[in-house]
Amino acid sequence: MMRKTTVLFAAGLSLLAMSSASARDWSQIRVAVEGAYPPFSSTTESGEVTGFDIDIANALCEQMQAKCELISQDWDGMIPGLLARKFDAIIASMSITEERKRKVDFTHKYYQIPAIFVGASGTDLTLSPEGLSGKTVGVQRATTHDKYISDNFGGDVDIKRYGSQDEAYLDLSAGRLDLLLVNELAVRQGFLDLDAGKGFSQVGEPVTDPRWYGEGVGIAVRKQDQTLKQKLNDAIKAIRANGRYREINDRYFPVDIFGPELP
Repeated sequence: MMRKTTVLFAAGLSLLAMSSASARDWSQIRVAVEGAYPPFSSTTESGEVTGFDIDIANALCEQMQAKCELISQDWDGMIPGLLARKFDAIIASMSITEERKRKVDFTHKYYQIPAIFVGASGTDLTLSPEGLSGKTVGVQRATTHDKYISDNFGGDVDIKRYGSQDEAYLDLSAGRLDLLLVNELAVRQGFLDLDAGKGFSQVGEPVTDPRWYGEGVGIAVRKQDQTLKQKLNDAIKAIRANGRYREINDRYFPVDIFGPELP
């Protein structure tokens, strides 16, 4: 009898915990941001995190009338940290891909930009396994770009992986990379349009393959947090409609980066 009572009590606690989680009003939300991916996020000398992702996070929280705590997190630890409940959502330019959706859920996109290869101006390479054979290509570690280059060129090129995009730019400038694969607007505003990027340019056509680059960039949440996902989706739609998104967009970019409108 005691064993049966104990099992029933444990089951009841489990159901209560699940019920409490589903009933959460999300008036307080912990949001993971990176702080090392300008102009989407960067960290000032005083330690403040700024950028497009940061402003979008704050605008969404304001729209939801939620108090948000922004938590800086290295890219490699984003999804593990979410699953370990270190934070409740990731707003860090994370592409919505099938591989990631096996672990976490995503909101609708909040922007959609292709990737490009960047190299020294005048670089004439065919973007194929044969054309890049023996070349050194840089990517930020554990990103969609890492997955794309590994799956399509891994046996033919020397892949150099970096903890942050700034580290990759330094190696490209120093001639330690033949090419860098990166988000187009990030590299244009964070490197190509700056003095450090003089002498470098886009190589070949943009990379948009949906098998790797998915449906755009979204906000990652835990699969069980569907109420939070819906609140974020509603907030994304609202800031698009009320002009707040465009105000933030125009602060950083000369064009609307949202991409095709949602149905």
